[in-house]
Amino acid sequence: MEYCHNGTGGSCGHPGPIAGGTATDGHAGVYRVVRLHGAGVSMEPVYHTGSLIYVRDVDPMEIQPGQVITFMLDEDTVATHRVVEVVPDEIDRSVVRFRTKGDANDAEDGGLVHCNNVLGTPVFTIPQLGYLANYIQKPPGMYLAISAGALLLMLVFLPDLFGSDEPEEKKKRRKDKGKRAEQPQQEE
Repeated sequence: MEYCHNGTGGSCGHPGPIAGGTATDGHAGVYRVVRLHGAGVSMEPVYHTGSLIYVRDVDPMEIQPGQVITFMLDEDTVATHRVVEVVPDEIDRSVVRFRTKGDANDAEDGGLVHCNNVLGTPVFTIPQLGYLANYIQKPPGMYLAISAGALLLMLVFLPDLFGSDEPEEKKKRRKDKGKRAEQPQQEE
């Protein structure tokens, strides 16, 4: 079974939607942040379930067997597997599909991955951070994250709003003391 997340089913020139966010680092290309969560351990020990993976955009025509790709299985599911075969389309040469396999799996995946479903190639991973990212995107984690952010803002700005003028008065007293100490020395 194959899935095409942008619905075109055609050429692989368009990278499709972004999972997470994008950033650029001066090098050509788009970067994506994706989460791996669920029960699968198909890429253990390289990529752990629950990891947050930083993925670099890649031209699907440049993907070779042995390369690891991150792709959309469906609208809600992201997977990262190794390409074992590149399968060109018999009718449209601008379309390729990929036969993939998880490193920890005995068999290849059942369906081909359409080039439009490829999000990119992993650059680095942060283990377990995907669970946190997933938790704060849904209630009650979202409420907790919003509350923590509001608390931090209050801690930063409340002292400025309700602080007394004591620090300014102390500075003024110090200046006055300094002037008094200098005055007797000037007379001598």
